[in-house]
Amino acid sequence: MDLAYPFAGRWLVRNSPADRVPSHGTALFATSYAIDFVPVDATGGTAPLTPGSLVRPEPPGRFPGFGRPVLAPAEGVVVAAHDAEPDHMAYRGLPSIGYALTQRRRAAAGWVALAGNHVLIESRGVVVALCHLRHGTVEVRPGQRVLAGDRLGRCGNSGNSTEPHVHVQALDSHDIEHAAAVPLTFGGRLPRNGEIVTAHTP
Repeated sequence: MDLAYPFAGRWLVRNSPADRVPSHGTALFATSYAIDFVPVDATGGTAPLTPGSLVRPEPPGRFPGFGRPVLAPAEGVVVAAHDAEPDHMAYRGLPSIGYALTQRRRAAAGWVALAGNHVLIESRGVVVALCHLRHGTVEVRPGQRVLAGDRLGRCGNSGNSTEPHVHVQALDSHDIEHAAAVPLTFGGRLPRNGEIVTAHTP
């Protein structure tokens, strides 16, 4: 399915299916073709790495993309919207190792524990999920029709996330546990890991 980028500005590509499938190392919850976008500043960086970053968790507000608008990547109808999960600390360096060890527990807890605050949009028979939104910022509700570029919420650090970013995936059903993954492109192409993409508001 071809989408518009669900944001404006500069974002770093991570876990792209252009480099491996399944992109996140698992097919659980139809994530085989999922992709992550990390908001960066004008220099292409996230929060400056300090000695403290390597040994303790950091507030998500330190990161330049925390709170950036997340936009609808296609016209469609909202089929789910969840906004009850807190934003947690970000983890780099040694703290990221400890956080990774708890991932199995989150996976066992189900989709919401992994996705955090999220919106599902059904468009042309495909369901697009946008995940890890900031608590208290989701602006849409199930049944609402959206156009590409409409604001859905803001970039956060909820769910299975080590730093503020947006996780995007497509599925053939909104029954997440039984859905199959659908490949994605953005403007006709799939960016690779490490690429910085720049998008403008539609």
